[in-house]
Parts: sequence; C-alpha cells; structure tokens
Amino acid sequence: MTMRIAIAGAGNVGRSIAQELIGNGHRVMLIERQPRQLRPERVPEADWVLADACELSSLEEADVASCDVVVAATGDDKANLVVSLLAKTEFAVPRVVARVNRAENEWLFTEQWGVDVAVSKPRLMAALVEEAVTVGDLVRLMTFRQGEANLVEITLPRNAPYEGQPVRSVPLPRDSALVAILRGKRVMVPTGDDPLEAGDELIFVCTAEVEEQIRAVVLGASSAE
Repeated sequence: MTMRIAIAGAGNVGRSIAQELIGNGHRVMLIERQPRQLRPERVPEADWVLADACELSSLEEADVASCDVVVAATGDDKANLVVSLLAKTEFAVPRVVARVNRAENEWLFTEQWGVDVAVSKPRLMAALVEEAVTVGDLVRLMTFRQGEANLVEITLPRNAPYEGQPVRSVPLPRDSALVAILRGKRVMVPTGDDPLEAGDELIFVCTAEVEEQIRAVVLGASSAE
C-alpha cells in the first residue's frame, strides 16, 4: 500500500528516512524550516516544503491531514513533541513516529503527546551493543506502541534447557512469539520442527509483562532469579 508520509526535519536523519520510504514506493513530503537545509537535489523524488512544522498554519498549508504517517525527525526533542501533538490532535494523523534525541526525554514521548512510536537513538545503540556481546540473557532491542510490545533477543548458551529440541517443544507464555532465528549468516523464520542450537539468536515479540517468563523458559528458571 502506497502511503503519503510527512517528515518534519530535512537533516541527515530526515533525508535518509525519506530515501528509504521513497525506495519502498511511498510518497514523501519533507518539511524544513531552515533554508540552508532545503536541498531538494538530495532527495529529488520528495516534495519539499520550507516551513516551520511546529506552526499549525504550516501544517494546514502542507495538507498534513491527508497524510497516513507523520515522522517528527528533527534534532530538537521539544520540536518533535510539538509536531507529534499537532499531527495527532489537530489533524488526526493515524500514525505518528517521533525521534528521541536525548535519552532523558524519552519518558515524554507517549500517546499523551500524540506519539504512536518513539525511536530513541541512544537506547537503540545501547541495545545493539548489548545484543552484540551478551550471551545467555534477554536484551530488549526495541519498544512498540508506548511499551505495550517489545522486540527482545536471547542468544542461546550451551546447555540451555531446550538446546537441541524443536521449537514446538518450547512452552512460551501468552502474548509472545518467536519471530526469527539468526544462525550464523542465516535468517530463519522458525517452524515447529526447527531445532534450537547453541549460539542461535532468538528474536521474540512480546509484552513487557512476559519478558521474565520468556527468560525463565528459554534459559532456565535460575536465570530469572
């Protein structure tokens, strides 16, 4: 499905997002208030608007109400919160994604401010570092829907309870799903017959409430203590 997407902030982050989305067949509008950042030649397929996305009149002129998604991608957390709130409350945009620049501000990026998905660069980088070096523990990679669902990873150590057993034998709790197994350079969509091997990176989607249950099942009850 082709979507119309508005991105507030045409710096390196905003332009990179725009290029990816255009490459996937979507229509993108970049809104930028700094004339020096207005570089249509960098993403010629996008619609470029010189305006302040924190002003209601600018968003009205850009017809943000017709957008399927708004991305607040500026380098200023205050601006991203204002853009998110206006997009959701004034224009009823179905999906609002906001960039979090400073980790200490992450708690503000909630549905009360119109944010459906908050992307925290500091948290994501920290999670990727942990994921790269952690074996035998649960690492939260990403949070969706204001914490209602998380993407988590466990690298299976040797002698884990279900090492060598098929996926179907793992009694996962409700509100959780094993969505991928990373094995060496392979990305596997798991089936019930696939055996688990030491060193497998298991990727789950789950609610925060069952993370400890997943850890206990996959790694053994003592790991959750």
